[in-house]
Amino acid sequence: MNSPSIFDLSPSEKLQLVEDLWDDLAAAPEAVPVHDWQKQELARRKANLLKNPASGLPWEEVKRKVGARYAR
Repeated sequence: MNSPSIFDLSPSEKLQLVEDLWDDLAAAPEAVPVHDWQKQELARRKANLLKNPASGLPWEEVKRKVGARYAR
C-alpha cells in the first residue's frame, strides 16, 4: 500500500500547504538563502532605477497591471 502523497491533495489543500510553507519561511527570512546571482540582479535593478527613476512603476500601477493580467 502506498503512503499518501502531497500530489494526492485537492487543489485547495495544496494551496493551503503552499500558504503554510510560505508563512513558515516568512517567519525567518534570514534563514532563506539568497544566491549571489540574485544579489547581483537586485543590485543591477537598483542601480538602473537610481540612474533612471522614470523606468520604474508606482506600486498601484503594478497591482493594476497584475490584476488585469490575471483576472478571471
